[in-house]
Amino acid sequence: MARDLTALFDPRSVAVVGASDDPAKYGHAVAAQALRAPGRRPVHLVNRRGGTVLGRPAATSLPQLGEPVDLVVVSVPGPGFEAAVDDALACGARAIVAITAGFAETGPAGLARQRAVADRVRAAGAVLVGPNCLGIADNTTELYLASDAFAPGGVALLSQSGNLALELQLRCLPHGVGFSRFVSLGNQADVTLVDLVEDCARHDETHAIAVYAEDFGDGRALARAAAAADKPVVLLSAGRGTASARSARSHTGALTTSADVVAAACRDAGVELVATPREMAVVLAALGSRTKARGTARGTGRRTAVFTDGGGHGAIAADAAEARGLTVPELSAPVRESLRRVLWAQSSVANPVDLAGMGEQDPDSYARTVAALLDADEVDAVLMTGYFGGYAASQGGLGGGTAARTGPGAPQAPAGPATPLAPDAPAPGTLAAGELAAARTLAARLATPCAAPGDGAARVPAAAPKPLVVQSMYPDSPSCRVLARAGVPVFEATEDAARALAAMTAPRPATAIAPLPDPAVPLGDPGYHGVRALLAAAGVPFPAAREVIDEAGLLAAADAFPGPYVLKALHLLHKSDAGGVALRLPDRTALLEAHRAMHARLGAAAYSVEAMADLTDGVELIVGVNRDPRFGPVAMVGLGGVFTEALHDVAFALAPVPAAHAERLLRGLRTAALLTGARGRPPVDLRAAAEAVALITEVAAAHPEISELEVNPLLARPDGVLALDARAVLAPPPAAP
Repeated sequence: MARDLTALFDPRSVAVVGASDDPAKYGHAVAAQALRAPGRRPVHLVNRRGGTVLGRPAATSLPQLGEPVDLVVVSVPGPGFEAAVDDALACGARAIVAITAGFAETGPAGLARQRAVADRVRAAGAVLVGPNCLGIADNTTELYLASDAFAPGGVALLSQSGNLALELQLRCLPHGVGFSRFVSLGNQADVTLVDLVEDCARHDETHAIAVYAEDFGDGRALARAAAAADKPVVLLSAGRGTASARSARSHTGALTTSADVVAAACRDAGVELVATPREMAVVLAALGSRTKARGTARGTGRRTAVFTDGGGHGAIAADAAEARGLTVPELSAPVRESLRRVLWAQSSVANPVDLAGMGEQDPDSYARTVAALLDADEVDAVLMTGYFGGYAASQGGLGGGTAARTGPGAPQAPAGPATPLAPDAPAPGTLAAGELAAARTLAARLATPCAAPGDGAARVPAAAPKPLVVQSMYPDSPSCRVLARAGVPVFEATEDAARALAAMTAPRPATAIAPLPDPAVPLGDPGYHGVRALLAAAGVPFPAAREVIDEAGLLAAADAFPGPYVLKALHLLHKSDAGGVALRLPDRTALLEAHRAMHARLGAAAYSVEAMADLTDGVELIVGVNRDPRFGPVAMVGLGGVFTEALHDVAFALAPVPAAHAERLLRGLRTAALLTGARGRPPVDLRAAAEAVALITEVAAAHPEISELEVNPLLARPDGVLALDARAVLAPPPAAP
């Protein structure tokens, strides 16, 4: 059940415990911010010495106030923290923001204190943010309880780093992106990131949720909350390296890094995963502009038309777009013909579309070309790149934008275009006016369902929510500012424009995150045949097999089913690598000889005799599940067999994986052509392979005692699948308290 955080974001009254006149203390900054909106709600300042703080009377304690307080900020030294919390609860506080540090981050003793405080708060029916946090703010309710002010806007920022939050605000400011809320997460002793994402998803004034997190807590619950949010969620995450895979005992565990898990969870939940504050600002600017300009959901398609006024810019932009997963297809003959009607003969109309100097003769050609591209059914998005903005930048200044940036490498207002003006070209002042007019025409077209008839330009259909992103050498020019005010994202860097367009066109997840099944009866036999039996009972097909411990059992197994046979030495970590697998043994004699030779080398306690599968036209896959401490069971599918780790052609998803999602993962592999039929080979039964993935991952998800479960290889053939090997690694018993 979602938690009620009303008292946290819109309290009836506020008290700051630890308010101070000393600018070096955090209680000073929070108290000063709290007083920014004194008319919205009562704000009480508490300082154990009393007197005045910031020119206002200060109580010596919360009880001295003599009235209930809805929200209490606690910014006192560690030894006095618990008493301050108790006073807050006694005064009827429904929410507490704990800035005081010195708890779970200091070790077991601090964690025990933190848990005890959180238990008291929950028992009182209140909520607690922190401890060890930097406060909260809500611009929509005039609640300012952090040391810094955040520009108002539509983004809720949930961060475990105060400095990163400040950097993000600075990077968002040039794009006009502001914040509805800010919450410093702290140690999440009570109110968690999941609680906050769920609440911000219900908050009407929040249009996007930005998260910086080092500790996800319950990562799977976070993914579910993000998937359920009917608004964009953007995640900047740290600590996604490879260290978590070092101690794994299966191929699946060794190939599954923390970065893989986070990326898979984000993809399945529809979260935009970013790597830096700059990238987060770019994505937020793009998603905010998309909402402001067109009010449409993401996922309009990825076929991109690159439009430029210079070949170099077009080629670089096309490469950047494709690197971000967009496609830049050649335009069809009808679309090329429509472009020729608005461009001159030397313009390129393939894709990228290049004005080839026409903008210097006719600045309105920018607007006409963009309109024609947006009008084309085969174009989902347009990336305009190059000099646009430079004409207006050279006339009338940049209003403190680009012209104000000085120093080595800073763009300066140009004297004119890079290519010489034609003899009959308009004067520079006329070019500037024409470019501004073109920008206004574009802005009007994007704001108006359809262009006015008879204006000589292509019409923009009312039902065409197609994004336009602009990269300009002069993003702060008057022309580019006209576009930005109309909701068109404008960037100075080509890679930023491509990343923005990728975010705006990102497809929504094709499947919901599957719920975890109820825990099954724990696996009693974690050995090879016990794991086979577990999976076979779930419906995963295996060849006939028997476990043997001596030659008599070996010969009895040979009589139970016909050859050819496979012999495996059991209880080895990687049987093939150790020489513990013999294939294609044609008869009893060959089986017996192989057993004697293998036993002399390895001395295994037991062996498995199996029917040799028909490998003709088959492709070996790997299906595994590794249990992540934050996200729970995570599935891996990919090309299997002995080359699994060498080729590393794998994909990840939160388990269990429905069959439809499993098929999409398989089709997305680099080697998918092997599955769908390559060089005359028949395609394998992908549906059967996907169903086997679903069964295997469902079993793993239902057995929390299994830390790693793997089927490798899963043989996919045109007529179905067979699991040829399986293993499980049990989780270690929980440590004693």
